[in-house]
Amino acid sequence: MSDNMVSVDSSVSPAEISFSDVFNVAVPFIDRHLDEGRGEKIAIRVHGGGDVSYATLAEHVNRAGNALSDLGINKGDRVLMMVKDGAEFFYIFWGAIKAGILPVPLNTLLRAKDYAFMIENSEASGVIYSPEFAAEVEPAVEQSPHKPKITLLTEGEGETIAKHMASASPDLAPVPAKAEDDCFWLYSSGTTGSPKGVVHAHKDMVVTSQQYAVGVLGITEDDICFSAAKLFFAYGLGNAMTFPLWVGAQAIFYPGPPSPDACHEVIEKFNPTIFYGVPTLYAAQLKSMENSEPDLSSVRVCTSAGEALPPDLLKRWTDKTGIPMLDGIGTTEILHIFLSNQIGKVKPGASGLVVPGYEGKIVDEEGQEVPTGETGALMIKGNSLLKLYWRNPEKTAEALRDGWMYTGDTYYVDEDGFFFCCGRSDDMLKVGGIWVSPVEIENKLVEHPKVLEAAIVGREDDEQLTKPEAFIVLNDAGDAGEELEAELLEHCKSGLARYKYPRWFNFVDDLPKTATGKIQRFKLRSN
Repeated sequence: MSDNMVSVDSSVSPAEISFSDVFNVAVPFIDRHLDEGRGEKIAIRVHGGGDVSYATLAEHVNRAGNALSDLGINKGDRVLMMVKDGAEFFYIFWGAIKAGILPVPLNTLLRAKDYAFMIENSEASGVIYSPEFAAEVEPAVEQSPHKPKITLLTEGEGETIAKHMASASPDLAPVPAKAEDDCFWLYSSGTTGSPKGVVHAHKDMVVTSQQYAVGVLGITEDDICFSAAKLFFAYGLGNAMTFPLWVGAQAIFYPGPPSPDACHEVIEKFNPTIFYGVPTLYAAQLKSMENSEPDLSSVRVCTSAGEALPPDLLKRWTDKTGIPMLDGIGTTEILHIFLSNQIGKVKPGASGLVVPGYEGKIVDEEGQEVPTGETGALMIKGNSLLKLYWRNPEKTAEALRDGWMYTGDTYYVDEDGFFFCCGRSDDMLKVGGIWVSPVEIENKLVEHPKVLEAAIVGREDDEQLTKPEAFIVLNDAGDAGEELEAELLEHCKSGLARYKYPRWFNFVDDLPKTATGKIQRFKLRSN
């Protein structure tokens, strides 16, 4: 096999993927499309912005890679990206990889103290940011004990990567690498503790794109992808960038917050065929559709991840839209979804079946596999697992065990091979000596027509025994009160095992969440 090539044998399941000895992943994701005649095809469309062809994308990737090298960024150096969704993200990310530099996309919703930690932790040689995030990024650069070689805006006044790209060469030979070499980082959002630098290899984006996007979603170059999750999430990075680039499809971007009305507007204007969202957004979209009838007919399939999808929400979505929704679970460490429902194979409440190319098992505290139907820790094995947590050997050893990833989630698997989430291992409650899943109670509460979102945590009663406590966001805050508490209590008692009902109800305006939409129950427990 010649350099920078990947071979996929789709005649077997899972598909067999092999890499050339010299392999820089920017070649199959960027350069290959010119060789295959897609130069004039539109790769990127930005709402409120312009279109970018595959030929323009390839040229600007080369210019960005050369600009970074010309500025003194060396092979293996890290460049932090606080960059909004759009073509510039592609240019910097892939230009860095092609030049042998490690791009590190960061959550653009973070604060200066978070960025300062990551600048120091990563020992970044460069920081590149969109002007919209200057108020948090610039103080972070000042605060960090580690000083990057370069700090650049993407555009606007002052020193920008755009100006350096304009004078850089449009030709760039890929820096030699191997499939297992470091390629890019992401920082795990985590529900507790400091963010951890997750190191991924060149091969990992190929694996997720082929095994999930092609193998589960059936994506082709005729698809148009729109992801509400942003590019700095592992979920959004696959949905909106690596998946469409892998097959030569098209990606649509909305740079602003993905409100229901904004998502509906984008879908009506650009006619995406695949829509990637999270349960909180789907719930808000359904509420919005009570007063409007957006045309979603272009969408052939939706995906859901980031938090457990309540069965009632799945039913209401499919009843209202007729669009299949595939719930799944992925992590930053595994890069994308590894358990997923599949078209024609959906079980409400399940995270789904193991994605082809991955293995999953449920183990007890001794690491032994448990019988079907019993709960335990979810372990995953596959070729897209992180190499390590940067500068954190203890967490690396804790997470990676003999080629398996300990996810920190409690699960069980049924007789049909579907995996069901019972919550994070540290979120499980023991009530009366029996394990209780907060997700199960939350799903029941969300079935009530007056409830928009719910979170369950453990709280000690007067006897210092743990019981469930509910935090609830209502569709109409005016419904809050003792009468509704009584309704919800009866609703839970009639639909759950008696010991599982919440002992306390709190009506709140919103729930604390990570940037990926996961409820931060530990913050509620501290109230």
